[in-house]
Amino acid sequence: MNSGADRASGELRVALRTGIARLEQCNIPSAPLAAELLLMHVLRRDRAWLYAHPEYELSSEEAGAYSHFVERRRKGVPTQYLTGRQEFWGLEIEVGPGVLIPRPETEHVIEVALERLGRRRAQSLRIADVGTGSGCIAIALARELPHADIVATDTSAVALEYARRNAARHEVSGRIQFFETHLLDSCLELSGRPRRPFDLIVSNPPYVGRKDAVDLPREIREHEPAEALFAGDQGLDIYPALVDEAAQALCPNGILVVEIGYNLAEHARSLLAAPRWSDLMVTRDLAGIERVISAKFAP
Repeated sequence: MNSGADRASGELRVALRTGIARLEQCNIPSAPLAAELLLMHVLRRDRAWLYAHPEYELSSEEAGAYSHFVERRRKGVPTQYLTGRQEFWGLEIEVGPGVLIPRPETEHVIEVALERLGRRRAQSLRIADVGTGSGCIAIALARELPHADIVATDTSAVALEYARRNAARHEVSGRIQFFETHLLDSCLELSGRPRRPFDLIVSNPPYVGRKDAVDLPREIREHEPAEALFAGDQGLDIYPALVDEAAQALCPNGILVVEIGYNLAEHARSLLAAPRWSDLMVTRDLAGIERVISAKFAP
């Protein structure tokens, strides 16, 4: 006959398997990973601890909390909104309702920006992050470029609050100014030029067409902020104004680095045509999709 200890063994493992099964019943993407992350969140433990202690018996409070989070995930709430965090560029970024969840593909914006700056990375730089959202791009660049001062803009007051907290968490608040504004409006003076031009402008703007909303995963379509996702019916509405304002705000030989949507590279190329722009480059992500377009301002 099994002892009480034997019957208790494997409780954590059973809870995890149950969580996975319940998420799979609703066809939740990456159900095993989501179940793990939610259990780690409830127990405030990392993955290594989770698998090193399969015999751990959850308290009634922990079991109830885990069941609650699994049910909310079953209803489509993103895992990141439930745990309040998402990793980006090796940094833990706070996220929640009202702010776009950082994607791994957006790390290519950082990679391209650093590559194109080259030796200028060691210099004092002025950078703008347009549509900063959670602040992930601005914060990653601030960490990589210790001599840079950064302006980060967004139209969402909610997103900017997340961004400010994330900047404080990663100790770069002193080098990032946040503005609630459309594109670079608050940075441009009446002359159409900023008081101090930028060496680098980066952006992950909205680029999903509203016609494509029905094809988005439920967790994105129903929970992430529409203003951070959609740019008109075709997804093209932001790029012309962004490129035009970048041309006003960059210094000579300044760099523009922008994330682009699927099949939008040709449209972006047309906006960055000579004579105002040179050294045009399109970078593909790990899936082979054209993901980032960059160019040098050549007035």
